[in-house]
Parts: sequence; C-alpha cells; structure tokens
Amino acid sequence: MAHTDHTRQGPTRGDRPETSMRRTLRREAPSTVGLLVDAQDFAAMRRYRTFPFDDHTVYLQQVEGLLEALAAQGVHTTVALFDPEDYAEFCAESGLDADTGASRSRFTAEIAAAGATVAYTGQRLSDLIPLLVSRAVRQATWEYATLLLADLGACADCGQDIGRAAFDRASHLLTRLLETAGPGAHHLVCSVPTENDQLLAVLHTQRDLTGPARLDSSQGAEFATVLAVAIALESRAGVVLRTSAPDSPDRVHGWRLAHGGLTPLTAGEVFNAYCTDADTGEPVSPESGVEYCAGFDIGADTPEAHR
Repeated sequence: MAHTDHTRQGPTRGDRPETSMRRTLRREAPSTVGLLVDAQDFAAMRRYRTFPFDDHTVYLQQVEGLLEALAAQGVHTTVALFDPEDYAEFCAESGLDADTGASRSRFTAEIAAAGATVAYTGQRLSDLIPLLVSRAVRQATWEYATLLLADLGACADCGQDIGRAAFDRASHLLTRLLETAGPGAHHLVCSVPTENDQLLAVLHTQRDLTGPARLDSSQGAEFATVLAVAIALESRAGVVLRTSAPDSPDRVHGWRLAHGGLTPLTAGEVFNAYCTDADTGEPVSPESGVEYCAGFDIGADTPEAHR
C-alpha cells in the first residue's frame, strides 16, 4: 500500500519535454508504503474485497520488491506501520469507503505524516520490520505518557502545572545523569509501572572525552516524559545505565525513583535486578564481561519536584 504512483518508465526516444520534466519531478517526489507487519493484521485486511493479496509471505515479498524498485529509480521511500483497526476508525471518522485502494492510500499518507516511519535505505525487510515496530511502540508510549501528564492539570494549592513541573524535573535528572556518567556509549532504560501498563523508555547516547553527550532529541524527550510520569504520580520507577567503552568491560548502574530524585542502588541490587527474569522471577545467568556496579550520586537537587 503506497500513496503515490510507482509506475514510471525510463526515457524513450520521442518523449516530449513535458513528459521528461514530469519524470524528473517523479524522482524527487517521496513515496510512502504502509506495511502490514504480521499475519493477524494481514488477515484483518483480507475482509476487504479490493485488498489484492491472500498470502502474507507473498505480500511481504512483493513489498520488498516494490521498495527495491523505488530505490533503483532514485525515489526516497519511507515505510509506515499500517494498523487495520486504526484504518477502519479513520475511514469511519472521515466518511470514506474502507474497501477502496484510494482510502488505503489516503490513510497511508496520514500515518506517514503523524506516525512512526522508517526510511528505506536498501535494508532487508526482515531487518526493517523490527525497527518499525520498535518506533511505533516508542511513539505510542510517548503519546500515552504525554496524555497522562496533560490530564493531571494544575495544582489546586499553587496553580502550577503538575505535568510541566514533572517534565522539567525529569529533564534535569536526565541531564545530570548524562553529565555524571562520563565518556562512553551509554544505553539507558527507564521502567515505570502504571495502572494499565508498564511504560518503558530507551535512550542511546555517545559521549567523548570532551564535550556533552550526543543524543537523539526525540529519544531524550520520550525518556524524560516517561520519567516525568513516575515523578508526577509518585510511582515506583527504575533507571538502568549500561556504559560501553573500548578495552574495558561494560558497566551497569541502577537507580530507583524516590521523592522526585534518583536514589542509587547498591551493586547487589543492580545485579539482582539485571539477573532476574522480570516475568517469572527466576534467576538469569549474568553476562560475561559485564560489571554490575552501584548507582552513582548525580547531585540533582533542583528544580524541585512538585509536591
């Protein structure tokens, strides 16, 4: 499913200048492909008469062939996650007939503008799909956490926006954590239990011997938003930092959220948390070449968390 026309022939003798110019423009017009990543979503789309596929494996092969063909034509293409339930809801709200290719194309354009996408750069579809799903989960988590913060409103006593204050506090804690972590490649995970789900945020950063940590701004905002939920709701939350550096074992540090701050875990607590299966509670063998270390003091006293 794609919202642009992908059929383009190469130049031929006798082409009019207008045709040649249109083909040039076509090469510079980006394309988006909406992808049904799993068999369940694929089966849901088969109820539409105009949906042309009946085998998910063949469908994925055809999508991969389309992506390769577009790349060969020099067309920049992104892949978006096509969700049948969201599609049906979109068509109902927009007054569209869901059983048409035009509606599928329009929905694909909508999710490309607002949803999670991955640029196709020649990678295999089997490598692209996990990345696309991961980005979709990240975006859904961020949107859910943002709604939770927005729904908290203002403090009845002081009028301060509770969600904004929590986000400012979380951003400050994250900045201090990265500043104190030192050089290396850092992988951070924040886990926050909520009433309906377990929120997870992941952040990758790189810091040289000099200069600040380099990080993706969207990942940083997502991480701070999830941590802010825990601060605002005074929930149990944990942060784990894994640092990799040349010629040294990986180091794992951990903290728990307490009173709007990050309290360091002991080395034993970090080991137990990292070497216990979260679902079964059974012990997991420690990784070789990994040191389980106590969390360090990040000295983040301001701004104050909202009480």
